[in-house]
Amino acid sequence: MGKELIIITGVSGAGKSTAMGFMEDVGYYCIDNMPPELMTTFVSLLANGKEYRKVAMVVDVRSNHIFEKLISSVSEVENYGYEVKIVYLDVKDDEALKRYKLTRRRHPFADKFNGNLTDAITYEKEILAPLRLKADFVIDTTDIDTPKLRSRLAQILLGSDKDIMNIHVMSFGFKHGIPSSADFVIDVRCLPNPYWNENLRDKTGLDKEVKDFVFSFDESKELLHKLIDFLDFLNPLYIKEGKSQMVVAIGCTGGNHRSVAIAEELKDYFSKKWDNVSVYHRDIERK
Repeated sequence: MGKELIIITGVSGAGKSTAMGFMEDVGYYCIDNMPPELMTTFVSLLANGKEYRKVAMVVDVRSNHIFEKLISSVSEVENYGYEVKIVYLDVKDDEALKRYKLTRRRHPFADKFNGNLTDAITYEKEILAPLRLKADFVIDTTDIDTPKLRSRLAQILLGSDKDIMNIHVMSFGFKHGIPSSADFVIDVRCLPNPYWNENLRDKTGLDKEVKDFVFSFDESKELLHKLIDFLDFLNPLYIKEGKSQMVVAIGCTGGNHRSVAIAEELKDYFSKKWDNVSVYHRDIERK
């Protein structure tokens, strides 16, 4: 996988903070308010670290002479092997004015125009005009809410939804308590219990013998298929609403057998469709 540097820029109030939240959710190392003159030095320090292959930065009018410094820095950064993309967020003047009045945040050029927001917004757009022309992508957020902005960023930067959703599957035992972090808790105590088979009692759902026992019953297979259909249906809907993580907890009595086997099957299935899938067996070592 190549190295990427995404520069988020644009006018104040257009959603740069939301964009950076999205970038962090999909695995980018994020820096806010990066001075363009320090960009090359900063990237040179990151270039050799494998954990910094995906970097996102906000660069905006809080830095002086943004256009000239940014363009020269981009060329230097590319020498370190980073593919640089500039995403410019725009918003119509009346909507920007409305957002500032609603949030009561201070515009960067408010003092320059004695608090006149209209003049401050116009001036900012004039300064950023050359950078807007240089951008790889321009997104007008005037009529876009947070979920739609995240979806638009996913389309242009990721190419698909595969990298957006983080799916965490967890197995647990009800006798040890229900995990508070779960979005969904699925009770599989309705399935035949390997614990009552003396040959399987000391094994876990990670062992083939236990897995084969659990899925030797039609109800286990049908339950798994219904769970997959349910989660397949929900994932795109959650992405559409801006959600980037789902925790599915599968519980049986002790958290050693049935829940582990089901959780592993869910992990295997979703790993073929999504990039960020993990499994955690909370109580597998507990009796």
